[in-house]
Amino acid sequence: MFFARKPFVRSTTLLAASALGVILLSSGVAQERGSRLELAAAVGQQPPSPVLNPRHPDNYVVQRGDTLWSIASMFLRDPWYWPEIWQINPQVENPHLIYPGDTLSLAYLDDGRPVINVERGPQVAQSGGGFERLSPSVRSEPLEDAIASIPYETIASFLSRPRVIEKNQIDDLPYIVAHREGLIGSPGRDVYVRGPLEPVGSVYNVVELGQELVDPDTNDLLGYQGIYVGQGRLDRTGDPGTLHMLEAEREAVVGNLLMDEEDVTRLNFVPHAPDQQIEGRIMSVLSGVSLIGQYNVVVINRGTEHGIEPGHVLQAYQQGRTIRDTQRGAIGQKVRLPDEPAGTMMVFRTSERLSYALVMEATSPMSLYDIVRTP
Repeated sequence: MFFARKPFVRSTTLLAASALGVILLSSGVAQERGSRLELAAAVGQQPPSPVLNPRHPDNYVVQRGDTLWSIASMFLRDPWYWPEIWQINPQVENPHLIYPGDTLSLAYLDDGRPVINVERGPQVAQSGGGFERLSPSVRSEPLEDAIASIPYETIASFLSRPRVIEKNQIDDLPYIVAHREGLIGSPGRDVYVRGPLEPVGSVYNVVELGQELVDPDTNDLLGYQGIYVGQGRLDRTGDPGTLHMLEAEREAVVGNLLMDEEDVTRLNFVPHAPDQQIEGRIMSVLSGVSLIGQYNVVVINRGTEHGIEPGHVLQAYQQGRTIRDTQRGAIGQKVRLPDEPAGTMMVFRTSERLSYALVMEATSPMSLYDIVRTP
């Protein structure tokens, strides 16, 4: 979903809504954890026991710059099992979130299962020379200070500029209908635009439709690559309105689309594996590389209608090649080689039929149309 740049009051409202969503999502993960344990008990199975990282610490003080994924990796071989070992403390404000200065301690239940307990650290404020401890008081814990699940800087450029235009968006987006006095759409120039427009002063990204994104499993057209053209400010509404080009990486032409600046959502969701079996494919990589590695953003052909949600961790596999057996009596017989694990990725944004994921670990290069599955 996209939003235009608005006055500070509107941004504050979005942040509050985002914060509420974080709490509800985290609570949902905790409920899923309980459901899985109850189901295992009902069928007479032992609850899952995540495997600890052999080099795990017994205690760890959370630092600024940590992510939930990096912390989970310290304690667990498979970080997506974090919800299984996180010990909720209902007496702690925002018990699902972790803050710099908190101490995480590894303990074991009577049945031997590991759990992580949190002890809230003293409130810390940043000063010009570093950090200073504040006097004892009721601690305020803004959600924006919580440890994010994935490093924000790795997806900041994706969040600030639209990279994928979904098929069902196109008819609802404003578009450039003409240049003023026939001049090209370069910085400092005006263009005329039509469509549903935000108030005067709103800032839009100008985007060109690029390569089609076709679902490799169904051949359905899901959207297009969005090629960033530039950015403009709406100076006059009406039909048409006037957009003043603030910057441009290429000429803005008739037919280019206007997309509101993205809502930069907090990344405090909890990494966890889907409860159901998911299988999809990598449709696109947003950095333009041919071989996909760590911290690349990819688009997969699975979304909310398939049960995907932010925080889901998926295993990527290099698709096995089909070869011909040249040995013995099977000469000429086609053989499909096994799919080989290539890394893990975490979903951070979803729509109905596709999702965006950040590659967290890459054990070997991945390519377009490689497979992603529930780990």
